This record gives sequence, structure tokens and C-alpha cells, in this order.
Amino acid sequence: MAQKYEGLLLKNQLCFPLYACSRKIVSNYTPYLKPLGLTYTQYIVLMVLWEKESVNVGQLGEILHLDAGTLTPLLKRLESAGYVTRERSKEDERVTVISITPKGDELKEKCKDIPAKMASKGYVFSEEEAKELYRLLYQFLDE
Repeated sequence: MAQKYEGLLLKNQLCFPLYACSRKIVSNYTPYLKPLGLTYTQYIVLMVLWEKESVNVGQLGEILHLDAGTLTPLLKRLESAGYVTRERSKEDERVTVISITPKGDELKEKCKDIPAKMASKGYVFSEEEAKELYRLLYQFLDE
């Protein structure tokens, strides 16, 4: 291939291995989340709410790097399942506040072993390498 097209080679794209790794990691969560009726994206929403109990949609989108168009149907499904509530803010009706319900909080007990199960999958990074990868990825996300 002519040198002027080197940039179009898949092997020269940093984005591709990141994309493929992300897909692989999410698929590794599926056996643990599917029996609970959760997708990976629903799971990370619940993780935020287990930590914070209540956030508005804008804050949630900022934390998870997701837009409202992605969050809205996902939050509706979580609400239908009884895991969250969606209410208009009393201070500003344009803002929707998402809160964990007792049923959603109970789900935390069923999910508590998932991080350890994922860690036992034997990813090839040392603890130091994993910390460095985490740092580099967040450096990119926070730019």
C-alpha cells in the first residue's frame, strides 16, 4: 500500500484495539449480568447510584460519558423494573433527578461479587500495568 495510505491501516489505529477490548470486556460481563436482567450500561448506571443514591441526568451523563439520548430509554427500563425513580427537580423542572429505589439497592447484594469474578478472568496486566492503563485512559477521557 502506498505510504500516503499508511494512516488507513487498521494496525495503525489506536482506536481499534481500544474498541475491541471494550467489546470483549463488556461481553465478559454478560454471563453475570444477564441472569439479573441487566445490560452492562444499566449496571454502570446502578453503580453510580449505589455510590451517590441520587443524581440528575446531566450529571449521570457526565460521569458515564453518555448522552441523554442513550440514557433516557435505559433509565425508563430501569424505572420499569423498579430499580430507579425519575422525578423532575423541584428547583428546576427541566432537570430530571434519578434516584435508586430500595429494590435497586437490594440488587447491589446480587452484584457485589461481579468485580472479583471479572478480576479472576486473568487479564494479563500486573497491578502496576493496570494502574498505568487506568491512568492513561482517564487522561484521554478527561482531556
